Amino acid sequence: MTTPQEELLPGTRRALLHRIAVAQAEGRAPSLVAAVVRDGRAVWHGARTSVDGHGPDENVQYRIGSITKTFTAVLVLRLRDEGVLGLDDPVERHLPDTGVGELTIAQLLAHTGGLAAETPGPWWERTPGSLRPELADVLGDGAAAHPAGRRFHYSNPGYTVLGALVEQLREAPWEEVLRREVFEPLQLRRTSTRPQAPAAGGWAVHPWADVMLPEPAEDFGRMASAGQLWSTTGDLARFAVFLARGDERVLSVETLREMGTPAAPAGPADLADGASYGLGLQILHRDGRLLVGHSGSVPGFLATLTVGVEDDVAAVVLANCTSGLLTSQVAADLVRIVAEAEPRIPEPWRPLREVEDSVLELAGQWYWGTSPVALRVTADGLLSLGPLSGGGRRSRFRPNGDGTWTGLEGYYAGELLQAVRRGDGRVDHLDLGSFVFTRQPYEEGVAVPGGVDPAGWRGIG
Repeated sequence: MTTPQEELLPGTRRALLHRIAVAQAEGRAPSLVAAVVRDGRAVWHGARTSVDGHGPDENVQYRIGSITKTFTAVLVLRLRDEGVLGLDDPVERHLPDTGVGELTIAQLLAHTGGLAAETPGPWWERTPGSLRPELADVLGDGAAAHPAGRRFHYSNPGYTVLGALVEQLREAPWEEVLRREVFEPLQLRRTSTRPQAPAAGGWAVHPWADVMLPEPAEDFGRMASAGQLWSTTGDLARFAVFLARGDERVLSVETLREMGTPAAPAGPADLADGASYGLGLQILHRDGRLLVGHSGSVPGFLATLTVGVEDDVAAVVLANCTSGLLTSQVAADLVRIVAEAEPRIPEPWRPLREVEDSVLELAGQWYWGTSPVALRVTADGLLSLGPLSGGGRRSRFRPNGDGTWTGLEGYYAGELLQAVRRGDGRVDHLDLGSFVFTRQPYEEGVAVPGGVDPAGWRGIG
């Protein structure tokens, strides 16, 4: 997986090293490791200080906390794609007697079920999982903190329920299902539920003195599906490639895009940070870039995996400290450094091999009312519709094989575009979700809803 670092320019490599060096020094992390992925391959690995007296590399395990949730979400989406469950199914349909069975699977995935952020009782990340052997111990009596579906409220117990759901439907432990369905096909050989040497120890760094205290490495038990995993920058780099490009043995790229699409209403603080949440993936806008991935923190460890969608650059940052280091910002900076220093070279333009006349005649300028828009037939076989200049609604459309097209993003996502033809076969207008697009503004003789004034266009005398 690892490729020669010379694939990045020397100046880029130095800038990456400088960024993690500053982060480790200012964040006072006992150790920090990072990796960068570009064009589907790991192209850089960096580390600062040591683990057990040795410089950590891409094979040293760190605990990754809530990045575990993305792995659990992948298992749930696999069940959906197989037709075993629907995202709008209530939990009760597949996992009875939880006490939260009215919530939907999608609400749990997107943290919109209203469940409490943490478990009742003692701090679950610093106490044995044996204290919470059953779901009832995780959820407690007053699990609902908010009305379901009304707001995003991050919930660790919600992902514990999803882990139990996977176990119920696969009739196997969550850990075993994860190994069989994700780790093995993606060759994540150094990702596990318990540490395997070489592994970093977790530390708390005193806020006012340069001294440290070891953190306990508890087994989370029932809570494992919310934050148990240990991994390496090498394995997470491979996982980042999967999140960006898909793997039909695990999940298609279309399903991964669905996971990375906002599914939770953002609160004011989230909006200010440019943050939202999909189905097991965090979505950020930083430095004008769309970043998709997940962060994680448990006592002794901080972690972030993020994918720069448009730049095809991903970064992984792992550290063994409880606090003091913003791994999400460091990871975003690593993506930015590579994207700005070595911009992605676009694929060469190539023409369509063939295009039907009935499709080609749709290309060109149209009007929605008096607003001019352009419809283009692109080399990937899609239609692209957007304003000729300035802002406005834009979308690509995929063909349905019956002369209609379905919107892929923005306002027109899921909406149907079709050419309405006259009796002689000529195109009268385009219908897009009931909006009429004509070749001229309010074209005379075209079926414009409300009609066209017979006096036509005129000034004021």
